[in-house]
Amino acid sequence: MVPSSPRALFLLLLLLACLESQASQNCLSKQQLLTAIRQLQQLLKGQEARFTEALRGARSRLAALQRSVSRLAPDAPQASCPPLNAPPDGRKFGSKYLVDHEVHFTCNPGFWLVGPSSIACLPNGTWTAERPRCREISECTSHPCQHGGTCVEGPNQFRCLCPPGRTGGRCQHQAQTAAPEGGVAGDPAFSRAPRCAQVERAKHCSCEAGFHLSSAATGDGWCQDVNECELYGQEGRPRLCIHACVNTPGSYRCSCPSGYQTLADGKSCEDVDECAGLQQVCPRGTMCINTRGGFQCVSPECPEGNGNMSYVKTSPFQCERNPCPMDSRPCRNTPKTISFHYLSLPSNLKTPITLFRMATASAPGQPGPNSLRFGIVGGNSRGHFVMQRSDRQTGELILVQTLEGPQTLEVDVDMSEYLDRSFQANHVSKVTIFVSPYDF
Repeated sequence: MVPSSPRALFLLLLLLACLESQASQNCLSKQQLLTAIRQLQQLLKGQEARFTEALRGARSRLAALQRSVSRLAPDAPQASCPPLNAPPDGRKFGSKYLVDHEVHFTCNPGFWLVGPSSIACLPNGTWTAERPRCREISECTSHPCQHGGTCVEGPNQFRCLCPPGRTGGRCQHQAQTAAPEGGVAGDPAFSRAPRCAQVERAKHCSCEAGFHLSSAATGDGWCQDVNECELYGQEGRPRLCIHACVNTPGSYRCSCPSGYQTLADGKSCEDVDECAGLQQVCPRGTMCINTRGGFQCVSPECPEGNGNMSYVKTSPFQCERNPCPMDSRPCRNTPKTISFHYLSLPSNLKTPITLFRMATASAPGQPGPNSLRFGIVGGNSRGHFVMQRSDRQTGELILVQTLEGPQTLEVDVDMSEYLDRSFQANHVSKVTIFVSPYDF
């Protein structure tokens, strides 16, 4: 506390000067110094009392202000939009109807969406658009049956009538009736003489396992091979093989397509990871991505620089934007990070299913965003996916429509960060999906 009395201030300065040079003749006597010290102590005590009284008054005024604020009317509830239901023959993703929250829609198989697939809640309590509706479509117009199959419409679904030699929901599989390698019709390996025995006056004939007697048990009988592939390939019967069945004399075997190997059970197929081998399969400068039944060589590239904006590759699958000048708003609106992701999926995967998650994390000691917005901002097949929030800091990319391979899809997912409703940065994940022609 600084003394306000000029005389006390003079005494304080003189006291300090005498303490630094006790030999000076101009210094006060001992009695004068003690008197000056007592005056300063009394002055400080008075200042302390006045300061304490001021603090007590401030606390009292704050308490009164708090009581006044508490008696005010409660805050108005946060604005929200009217609840939404899923459209008939469709589904809805998202159950929060507060401002800035989004709701996504998709239709069941056999229907297509009329209207926006996503709408958001505005601050005035209305949605950005009306709820879409689902309209029934003719599945056969897209020619879903492969290899010359005939499409037949049904209630909310279709059915493929497959030509000889093809099977599966879309005639995508080779029928389980293949002849053995090198085998032809009438091959003696597929027919042989029966084992007969004379019992009293009757002749009884039998065949080895895997063969059946082609006629009555007479001298003209002959053992013919049982074509298990054809027998179990009939409608309603369980399939012997996950892919293709090859009939053999007295038995059968299962085969897998190129890029797969047969498992120990003899009927299932497992993908061969070409990228895990010792031999390099991709050119230098590219990376191998294993897919179902094959592989892809990829080389993700950062966007080219433009003006004050440029990117640097911080890892094989991520680019980061260099710091922007303070006055460059276009630079700050470009993605802060761009990451590349690759997924491999079978055909006819059951939906809905979460394929990819995107989340934010704050640097130690720095405040993180208090609001996130997720969305799909690019790609070549937007209608197959929706992006929705799963918790406060995570968004999920969800497959909502069944995919048929072989095909390659791309979808760009954006996560924007806001702090007190002020845009901070956004991050883009470029997801490439390789769909196998097989459902395993």
